Amino acid sequence: MENVRRYRALASLCRQQAAYRPLQTWELLGQAEHFEHLAELALKAHFDACNAQRDDDILAAAAWEAPAAA
Repeated sequence: MENVRRYRALASLCRQQAAYRPLQTWELLGQAEHFEHLAELALKAHFDACNAQRDDDILAAAAWEAPAAA
């Protein structure tokens, strides 16, 4: 999650700089878009990992609750 914050902070800085550097506006806005994309990928990876762990926990709990054959 720390990477998501960093990427979004960098994107924000790029957008701020674009406002003050008219000759580099499009390049800086492109970089901001790139950092936002990286933030979305990192966020998706984090939630995918959390959901995978949750699925593993549910399967493990189900195995404990299954009745054993006598």
